[in-house]
Amino acid sequence: MSEYSWPYENGRRTPAGGTAAWTTTVRGLPVGTPVTGEVIGRQPFGAFVAVDGHPEAMGLARIDRMPRCHELPLVGQCVSGEVVWHAEHQHQVGIELREWAEHEDLLPGLTELVGQVVTGTVTKIAPIGYLVGVADCVEGLVRAAGTTADLADAVRVGQEVSVRIVAVEIEARRVLLSAEDGCPGRLAD
Repeated sequence: MSEYSWPYENGRRTPAGGTAAWTTTVRGLPVGTPVTGEVIGRQPFGAFVAVDGHPEAMGLARIDRMPRCHELPLVGQCVSGEVVWHAEHQHQVGIELREWAEHEDLLPGLTELVGQVVTGTVTKIAPIGYLVGVADCVEGLVRAAGTTADLADAVRVGQEVSVRIVAVEIEARRVLLSAEDGCPGRLAD
């Protein structure tokens, strides 16, 4: 089976019953209602959920509500969350999964640390530099001079390094870092 599938590919039928079933679903699952269910399909845009106690309801947990460090739940996994919207044209109930809603976004708090030195762990080496995890689910980029091979000789994934937070761009969801003196991959002037 591929990473992505539609509910019908997993033996689940699409909800039927038209407008009457949809009206009953909306009444039974207003925004704010806690729900549980089983993941019955996955697509790049989200996970489809069969909502417990509502056989005509098709839930969708969209990735635009998913923290960047999380992954879509797997088909067959039981999930819980809360109804956050209704899409009448698709007869879908929008669900924000509990684990996503309870996740604290630490990126905005880093704006207070701009200019300060923090310790983090190298998570990836790329052609333009390396990524450092500076908080739970927050990575920043240290741009580096030289080649990827030079950088790979200087740092390794899993290595703890000291970096200065240069900028935090909330809208772009980006953190820019610089290596401290004596740290590998110092940005070329």
